[in-house]
Amino acid sequence: MNLAQAADIDRVFHALGDPTRRAILDRLSEGEQSVSGLAGPLSITLTAVAQHLQVLEETGFVRTRKVGRVRTCRVRPAGFQAVERWIAEHRTTWTKRLDRLGELLEED
Repeated sequence: MNLAQAADIDRVFHALGDPTRRAILDRLSEGEQSVSGLAGPLSITLTAVAQHLQVLEETGFVRTRKVGRVRTCRVRPAGFQAVERWIAEHRTTWTKRLDRLGELLEED
């Protein structure tokens, strides 16, 4: 993993590290929502929702679009794909290490 990829995954995990952003993603997993629709159940301001959405949009988790006066949001797979790639890379490394450890333990 190069430095740019490391910085990207840091941003992705930072985005997921906030409980409000995770709640927004949970709500959006049910379908497209307006910003005001997201704000209501979260009991936060529209400005706060917009700030959280900006982080989620920058990391590829959410896409927003404005139609008239209403801004709607939906989930995008890009952010999740980055997490999946990171997990897959680390799973492979640790699987190899654990397999090697098992081999070493069997030798004794």
